[in-house]
Amino acid sequence: MNDRISALMDGEVDEKSAAQLIEALARDAEAIRTWRSYHLIGDAMRGGLLLSAGFTERLSQRLAAEPTVLAPRRMRTESPRLFTLSALAASVAAVAFVGWMAFAPQRQAPAPAMAKLQPPAEAKPAIVPMPSSANDYLLAHQGFSPRVSLQGMAPYVLTVAEHPAEARKPEASR
Repeated sequence: MNDRISALMDGEVDEKSAAQLIEALARDAEAIRTWRSYHLIGDAMRGGLLLSAGFTERLSQRLAAEPTVLAPRRMRTESPRLFTLSALAASVAAVAFVGWMAFAPQRQAPAPAMAKLQPPAEAKPAIVPMPSSANDYLLAHQGFSPRVSLQGMAPYVLTVAEHPAEARKPEASR
């Protein structure tokens, strides 16, 4: 019988023999002790933790003796109106802060020592003419200017420029 119990534990028995052996275990107290001993030996070989006899019963009794813990009541919020007003006040404060940061006067960086020098009174500022291709370049790239977002309709209006090389045509007499 012990060899058959060992074979059942190792999964080496077909279904029909396993069913017969399990029925025999239910009727034979000595076979049940052998079954438990084999499992105890297997647990010890695998390094499993051993529980003392009657552990399950003692645990069940202790759990039954534990007091029932009731969850505390849910805290009531003061009112939905207070929550709405708080959210509104926080939104107004955020918009005010962003507006203050965007439109507050900016501090000027101290000018370098060379910039503080005044040119002599008789010196005239130099006028450097722009090359004719610069105007075309500026017109082509005006959409990338950082000021475009502040100009409103200006990016959508066709810019017309007069080239100085072109002479004005005289108006026809009416």
